[in-house]
Amino acid sequence: MKSKNIHHNLTSFFKTSPIGVGFTLVELIVVIGIFSILAAGVLVSIRPAEQFQKAADARRKANLNQIQKALEAYYQDNGRYPDNPATTDYRLSDSTGATVDWGDSWQPYMNVLPKDPSTGRTYIYYSPASSNGQTYYLYASLERGSKDPQVCNSGNECVSVPSPNLCGKTCNYGLASPNVRP
Repeated sequence: MKSKNIHHNLTSFFKTSPIGVGFTLVELIVVIGIFSILAAGVLVSIRPAEQFQKAADARRKANLNQIQKALEAYYQDNGRYPDNPATTDYRLSDSTGATVDWGDSWQPYMNVLPKDPSTGRTYIYYSPASSNGQTYYLYASLERGSKDPQVCNSGNECVSVPSPNLCGKTCNYGLASPNVRP
């Protein structure tokens, strides 16, 4: 008897619903419309493009901070900062005077010299010849520009940039040796 009851209960449990129970097409369209409006509101409120820019700018700042620490270690070893090679691309040089590309090794100071996370943008290292290796400037182009509280000149070119558009865009963020400001 018990076995028959269980079988009857299981069969009735798995039977399909009677016709007429469920959602109508209009109800489904209304629910999908409400979810679409909510999803659009969430996307507008989190502004994903701005979040990606913010993340890339944070990475640029962290990269420049790492380079700055390596430059201070270089200074401790050599009593001066690296010279700019006789090129106009404003990269670092190694102890032999050879130019080091962004993204390459700069031993023993950095396994990989960071490069800008976006194509079309680059970091700038500038050590004026007149400083005799006692001053340097590091620059990057922040995507958020004047929206970032740490930019130079309200998002405009930093004062000590040797010439415009070296960063691929406006060089609006900078770090420098302790004896100068970017």
